[in-house]
Amino acid sequence: MFLSVVIPTYNRLPILRKCLAALEAQQLAEPVSRFEVVLIDDGSSDDTVAWIESHRNELPHLRLLQQEHGGPAEGRNRGVAAARGEVVVFIDSDLVVRPDFLVHHARALSADWERHNNRLSFTYGAVVNTANFDHPSSERHKLRDLSWAYFATGNVAIERELLERAGLFDTAFRLYGWEDLELGERLRRLGVRLVRCPEAVGYHWHPALDLGQIPRLIQVERERARMGLVFFRKHPTRRVRFIVQYTWLHRLLWELATVFGLLNERTLAPLLRWLIRSGKPGLAMELLRLPLNRIGVSTLFQQARRQRPGSAGPESGG
Repeated sequence: MFLSVVIPTYNRLPILRKCLAALEAQQLAEPVSRFEVVLIDDGSSDDTVAWIESHRNELPHLRLLQQEHGGPAEGRNRGVAAARGEVVVFIDSDLVVRPDFLVHHARALSADWERHNNRLSFTYGAVVNTANFDHPSSERHKLRDLSWAYFATGNVAIERELLERAGLFDTAFRLYGWEDLELGERLRRLGVRLVRCPEAVGYHWHPALDLGQIPRLIQVERERARMGLVFFRKHPTRRVRFIVQYTWLHRLLWELATVFGLLNERTLAPLLRWLIRSGKPGLAMELLRLPLNRIGVSTLFQQARRQRPGSAGPESGG
């Protein structure tokens, strides 16, 4: 089996270096015959491209594609179009994988194909969140690492022809969020099976919370809300409505959880700062999620009021 690992990246060079090194260290065995890494640089302004060009000898499996900044959906589509393998493995550029990562995906996928006598399936690996940059793979699996998403591109493997049949990623999702789950809805309608593959482990690095990150986290929530509305208007089902939290139940939940906005990023700042100084940035992040969720849901409802149902075009802009 020939695997193409497709990775969009944007200004993540420090962790990308670890990501690519882990892929070059893959230990191949049956049914994997070979693999390639298709990296799509999404208009990075850091030294990503220059670093790759100067380290070509250390990256024999890597193929670099470049595009103007257009978002991960466009990047992944470009990567799939260029892929030479029969199976595409999607990971994010801040994921560091184990040496047996590709083999576990391939074995689980092959076994399912043989069991059902068709290729209507994809494998979903395990993602362990970590803030440990120096040794990301030392992180233990935690309860909050569990995901109930059907199709999330942080760690999946799927036949390339099946992806193309489903229509690839919708490039209307130019901001942060939902482009992978939206493709998942189309795969679900084709009857594609989710095959969990917990042995294919990737460690998702993100820096420990500090208060300077809060403005960007708020921006991300607002972008997710705008793209969530694009998602719902494309698939106006109860299931998707709950996924993106476009319900009065969610709105009431986050209003109550934040005492109608009294608990916000400003009023919580002293407590967040104390938790961070006490070595508990993870707990601080969980607490911050309360106002972040309120911001996201409020933005979604506000955006919906500004636009007529079905007119998703303006939301896909910057």
